[in-house]
Amino acid sequence: MEDAIAVENLTKYYGDLLAVDHISFRVHGGEVFGFLGPNGAGKTTTIRMLVGLTTPSEGTANVAGYDIREDIVEVKRRVGVVPETSNLYDELSVWDNLLFASRLYHVPRRERPDRIRGLLETFHLWDRRETRFGRLSKGLKRRVVIAAALVHQPEILFMDEPTVGLDVVSALSLRKFIDGLRLEETTVFLTTHYIEEADQLSDRIAVIVDGKIVTVDTPENIKDAFRGTPVIEARLSIEPDTSMIRALGDLGEVDFKGREVKIVTQDVTSALDSLVHLASQRGVEIEYVNTSGPTLEDAFVRLTGVSPDVMRAEKERGKS
Repeated sequence: MEDAIAVENLTKYYGDLLAVDHISFRVHGGEVFGFLGPNGAGKTTTIRMLVGLTTPSEGTANVAGYDIREDIVEVKRRVGVVPETSNLYDELSVWDNLLFASRLYHVPRRERPDRIRGLLETFHLWDRRETRFGRLSKGLKRRVVIAAALVHQPEILFMDEPTVGLDVVSALSLRKFIDGLRLEETTVFLTTHYIEEADQLSDRIAVIVDGKIVTVDTPENIKDAFRGTPVIEARLSIEPDTSMIRALGDLGEVDFKGREVKIVTQDVTSALDSLVHLASQRGVEIEYVNTSGPTLEDAFVRLTGVSPDVMRAEKERGKS
């Protein structure tokens, strides 16, 4: 399969800070490629280098067949970018924002009206075409930003946290659209802190930690690498307090979501016995318990040392 993106030794320094550390990977044409990592790991910096918004300190990459150092103008003609923060104009209407984008990307004049109308209908925005962008909801704004990124029919679509801040219905709709791009053979380079989203959408995933790629593989193969480590999932009748959390931590690697407890352990029998005994001591009921193999979230925690819940909390604090 021909590569849409080929990255070789790509590196970025900001002064003494090494933001991206000599990374190499390939993205196949037509696949959805997930690019995961903790906040500050180098995801957005990598995208900025690949689309020509910042210059690499070392190394290079071929994007859509063009070198980002030698042919960045050709690269920009062939990629679409959906940034985490909107890059459109609040004072312009939805139609005028897409018209401006079509001019920027030199879409032939005679093709602009039909192409814009087609995108607005695809994203259920036709009846909002005269509405000023700044008056739209977050979900509608996200649709317009993606439509603007597609107006020149790019070969590769870079999406940086596309569903962040969206309500459940809008996020689900957007995920269905991303999945549909695969049928059109559009390559999608996707960063997200929603690990389940990456698991559902991605053909392959790269995980970056402290500027370095630690793995590139399919979601299933990444999960299989940790399949030998069982996971205990339990629901308690109350949220555990600090002392109980410390006690549970002696059973293995523990993650909490309210009353939900997940324990990664090599000795399931002993951990279950200890969990039951601890709950009985504290007067806490175990409403549900199950054992299973690791999810992609479990693999992510093992690879990065960071919980996705912590990532999401940091992301929301950064946007507040």
